[in-house]
Amino acid sequence: MSVEEARRRPAIELYGDELLRAAARQSSAGAAETAGTAGASGTAAPSAATGPSAAAGLRVIDHRGEQWTLALERYLGQPDSDEEGVLERAVGPVLDVGCGPARHVLALARRGVVAVGVDISPPAVQLARSRGARVIEGSIFDRIPGAGSWGSALLLDGNIGIGGVPAQLLERIAGLLRGGGTILVEVEAPGVPTQTLSISLQSSDAHSQWFPWARLSIDGLAEIAADAGCTVAEQWHVRERWFAALRTG
Repeated sequence: MSVEEARRRPAIELYGDELLRAAARQSSAGAAETAGTAGASGTAAPSAATGPSAAAGLRVIDHRGEQWTLALERYLGQPDSDEEGVLERAVGPVLDVGCGPARHVLALARRGVVAVGVDISPPAVQLARSRGARVIEGSIFDRIPGAGSWGSALLLDGNIGIGGVPAQLLERIAGLLRGGGTILVEVEAPGVPTQTLSISLQSSDAHSQWFPWARLSIDGLAEIAADAGCTVAEQWHVRERWFAALRTG
């Protein structure tokens, strides 16, 4: 086996391990901050977020060589103020597709809205459940309990790209919602090409196989939504992030 082959790992496995590493860094940083605050000398303890581990993370590279970093620490935190409009529009019960550590599921629960996440990554599901979230482990294309009864679904953090065919993903989710349900989706800004990419996840010591992922611009959303039997009921943006509410038939 070549060195290149030895470094290759399944994307879901690599994502899960890096998510657990990010959670451990976050926990260590919090413990160090607490210890520093409590220290009698008044000198803060060194932060675990400094040094080599601070640069650790998970990058995405596409077939053209473009790269971006997955915001794993953000996934482990609280929802951004940018996402407030999404949470306000969510009607229960809510299905959060690709929920990760389930920050949106937990935020909705605090508002009294019934919400359940679905994620294919075992470590993400483990983290979500340890934080008190209700999560289904598996693919959105697997059997999902309560089909036809969900009030709305979330597709945030680029998860419209799951599977590489947005119309197929939206059609699947629309079939899980009750009549007149809402899909709340985050998309790319105007002018960004709508396209299917071949991407790979890369960490400091490993990389995944190539797999399909889609990027969907707000410009192309109406046509793709229509292909899935949905209509764009509303769209808005907060700073550089763009969102839309799709109504199912």
